[in-house]
Amino acid sequence: MDNTKNNKQMLIYLSALLAIFLWASAFPGTRYALQYYSPVSLMTLRFVIASLTLGIVGVIKKIRIPKVRDLPLFAASGLSGVFLYSLLFNFASVTLQAGVTSFVVASSPIFTMILTRIFLKEKVKTICWVGVLVSSLGLAAITLTEVTDFALTTGMILIILAAIFSGTYSAVMRGLTKNYTALEATTYTIIIGTLGMVVFLPGAVSEISGSTVFANVVVLFMGIFPAALSYLAWGYALSKAKKTAHVTIFSYLIPFISSVLGFVWLGETLSAFTIIGGVVIIAGMLMTNVLGRD
Repeated sequence: MDNTKNNKQMLIYLSALLAIFLWASAFPGTRYALQYYSPVSLMTLRFVIASLTLGIVGVIKKIRIPKVRDLPLFAASGLSGVFLYSLLFNFASVTLQAGVTSFVVASSPIFTMILTRIFLKEKVKTICWVGVLVSSLGLAAITLTEVTDFALTTGMILIILAAIFSGTYSAVMRGLTKNYTALEATTYTIIIGTLGMVVFLPGAVSEISGSTVFANVVVLFMGIFPAALSYLAWGYALSKAKKTAHVTIFSYLIPFISSVLGFVWLGETLSAFTIIGGVVIIAGMLMTNVLGRD
């Protein structure tokens, strides 16, 4: 029985880690694709591809149609986690350094923990909050050595709102997966979120001809993997975890993994503080997921 329980727990962690790894891979992918696409067009094409991918899988798997009473929740999930988050993130990225955006966005677990406590009545041990704080310090070690300008500009306000919407998405998704499978919840979330981008689709399609074959392959990759598969893996982890915090704290790894991938793929600098920060983040995760278990 213990082995079965441990195997299920490991599958949850692996799913969360897969989602985070794929999301992190989107950062170097985005930096490359933005040489050929505008931020809004890249966002739109990415999620249109994700919607088509999940839609096809959903038809094959014969997923259920959402109940009318749950449509507001699906709308909240899609608008917060896909449309508004992506839109705000893209516009903020125009004026902010990458270190600032990753630092603020990766803080979304704090908002998720607050929202699940208020609306889902989900309690966590004090050690979980301590673990989140420790991981936050590790996140700060990665970014604050490279970023000094945290002025409250328009871009900063937008990225803070993006982090709040990201945290909101995880909280709403946690509620949805109590009545729907991860595939069902993720598919309808992505499709509804993508509907808000339809207005940008003509412009996005017009930019395809001005791009390269490899850049379009990168966009296709980002639609299938850092969008469709990552959201699905994240939804699965949220649906199976005993506490939401045990999953969302993995978000702190995004800047660390992104930095490592940037070092491997793009030859970017990997500082000692990045490595130290990664170790501290993992320490905080262990506190939350090992010491914070019920």
